[in-house]
Amino acid sequence: MAEIKQRRTGFIGLGSQGAPIAERMLLAGHSLTVWARRPESAQDLVGKGAVLAQSVEDLAKTCDYVGVCVVDDAGVEDVCSKLIPALAAGSVLVIHSTILPSTCEDLARRCAEAGIQFLDAPVSGGSPAASAGTLTVMCGGTPETFEHALPVLQTFGSKIVHLGPAGSAQQAKIINNSLMAANMGLAFSALDIADKVGVDRAALSDLIKHSSGRSFGFEVFARLPTPDAFAHGAKLLLKDVELLGSMLGPDAGANALATAALPFLDATGATRKTDR
Repeated sequence: MAEIKQRRTGFIGLGSQGAPIAERMLLAGHSLTVWARRPESAQDLVGKGAVLAQSVEDLAKTCDYVGVCVVDDAGVEDVCSKLIPALAAGSVLVIHSTILPSTCEDLARRCAEAGIQFLDAPVSGGSPAASAGTLTVMCGGTPETFEHALPVLQTFGSKIVHLGPAGSAQQAKIINNSLMAANMGLAFSALDIADKVGVDRAALSDLIKHSSGRSFGFEVFARLPTPDAFAHGAKLLLKDVELLGSMLGPDAGANALATAALPFLDATGATRKTDR
């Protein structure tokens, strides 16, 4: 485990996953400044000792380590356009959002020009793992930045992997989430076939959980009463499947993960970009 050193940390993006990540940082003894578009979302953390900044720029001026966990590329770009000019040289900027690898590559370049260390560090495990400090953290950046950020990452992650340069962690996260979506799509297809041929759905679901066809995605799907019960999660998975398509580009050939995932995601009511 890396040497523990108190840092002046900041966090932006206090959603279901970001808030418990920030709380773990605070409880580990790091000072914490937060900023939120809706100040009321920060009140629980403020009650536990965090400081609420009045602006992104004010947060940057008081921190030497800033984590960002907003929803998408546009949100990350908006926040970072304010953070990067205001952060002091030598500070660390860590992106926990799941976004395009190319966005992280561009942010890393801009940070390097400003003397700021950059790490893309998307996470897997959801809010329960964030609260428990057992997230999987995928990291892309220089080895030096990874080592520098590791003591903070260890406050909320138990499996922390350095995958390569900036953007490589996003590649891994997008593939992971698309595989999850594909596994749920295959579960959707398998149980649909079971219904058509007359196999008892509940019995088959229980059987597969103990057999070679099992997967985490299957177990999640098998618990759903109907596909649309997963509507919120499906929107996030669809975003990541679409990011995979953007990452591969138009000349990449067949995208087997999307082919497996999309029938299920369509059944949840999630809307593809082409339909919006």
